[in-house]
Amino acid sequence: MRKIEIFDPAMCCATGVCGPSIDPELMRMATVINSLKDKGIIIKRYGLSNEPQDFIANKVISDLLQKEGAEILPVTLVDGVVVKTKAYPTNAEIEKWLETEIDSKPSIITSSCCCGPKGCC
Repeated sequence: MRKIEIFDPAMCCATGVCGPSIDPELMRMATVINSLKDKGIIIKRYGLSNEPQDFIANKVISDLLQKEGAEILPVTLVDGVVVKTKAYPTNAEIEKWLETEIDSKPSIITSSCCCGPKGCC
């Protein structure tokens, strides 16, 4: 099984799917990841705001950030190799990398975000 890791830019919470206006691209990624999780496939996401140590500990990401800056995020690694920068992978790209289909029906997304009625903290 291939290992996919996504290094997210700084966001208000772990998924970015919170607050008064939700980015549809982040909603799509959360739905895709939940769909794959239901199949036993884990895509690991790291958030710059919540897990900066993971960005430092990963030599590929650390070097890329030093060279290109945070504007390079999001970055996707497959088996430790950069396959996409500055945008989240498409469903077709993920399906190709994992050699599996992504369930197209949305799943319920749960979040441990600290958001309240006024948005993120």
